Amino acid sequence: METAQRTVLVTGGAGYVGCVLVPKLLEAGYRVIVYDLMLFGAEGLPAHPRLRVIQGDIRDVAAFRAAVAGAQAVIHLACISNDPSFELDPALSKTINYDCFEPLVAACKAAGVRRFIYASTSSVYGVSDAPEVTEDHPLVPLTDYNKYKGLCEPILRRAQAPEFTTVILRPATVCGYSPRIRLDLTVNILTNLAVNQRQVTVFGGSQKRPNIHIQDLAELYVQLLECHDELVAGETFNAGYQNHTVADLAAMVKRVVEAEMPELAPIRIETSPSDDLRSYHVCSEKIAKRVGFVPKRTIEDAIRELCQAFRAGKLPNSLTDERYVNVTSVKRLTAKLLKQPAIA
Repeated sequence: METAQRTVLVTGGAGYVGCVLVPKLLEAGYRVIVYDLMLFGAEGLPAHPRLRVIQGDIRDVAAFRAAVAGAQAVIHLACISNDPSFELDPALSKTINYDCFEPLVAACKAAGVRRFIYASTSSVYGVSDAPEVTEDHPLVPLTDYNKYKGLCEPILRRAQAPEFTTVILRPATVCGYSPRIRLDLTVNILTNLAVNQRQVTVFGGSQKRPNIHIQDLAELYVQLLECHDELVAGETFNAGYQNHTVADLAAMVKRVVEAEMPELAPIRIETSPSDDLRSYHVCSEKIAKRVGFVPKRTIEDAIRELCQAFRAGKLPNSLTDERYVNVTSVKRLTAKLLKQPAIA
């Protein structure tokens, strides 16, 4: 089917990754449906004749079934994202991240969707001292957020069929600018502190964390829509670029911000203890060999782009505005989330 005739539904498409992904899908010629609860609004999405935005809850299967009718592909980004947000109300978060997943997949299959791409997370690996964590590494999630992201994976694998191609992506920690920016992700946090406090605080420092530029990740989702079925059907892929310790990331932020904004130098680095033990070195060779995906952008590029956004005034009140931090926004909007429709 020609790209211009294809419709892609993106759950959570008004979020951090979605607001970068959706313009790329439109540029590639797709018709796009964004299905999102709009906890953070839809201001980051462009106005476009091939874009339809639906405010909807993925737990409302009847509403989702109506939205997905006619779509040939689904990219499932929607979830309560990150550990602190999940832990605000674990039972509620489970209904969104796990309980409704199988009914949602079934609705897509029944609607004739041909490809379903699921955004899992590389944090399902937990802690590993393996020199290279590949896709067949045991999952050792340390939190409920990671556990339920991982438990969705076998559900999707069981749904794989010749007429329903399923793909599981385990992205590294995302970094870089988005119109719906998050400043609660490692590189983005450190850059915000460096620019606005001339100091970064490193919690721990020795933990290894893989990262990927948000533009590269968005382009990968588009690429996964285009791959032949036999290359990706039923497959799981890591998606990362550079693996660094948190201390290395802080040093990188200091160097780039001082170069981009010399008036802020010197930027100090302080270290504090951390109870966040997640540490793993993700290997992304499989996706490079299978579909030819090689990231084009570095962590330094992400830091530079964030510096440009700060200079342009795109991130006002970045140290205090709750819209930049998922956990504070989700806490404020919990009443909206508690409207739980039947999962049927």
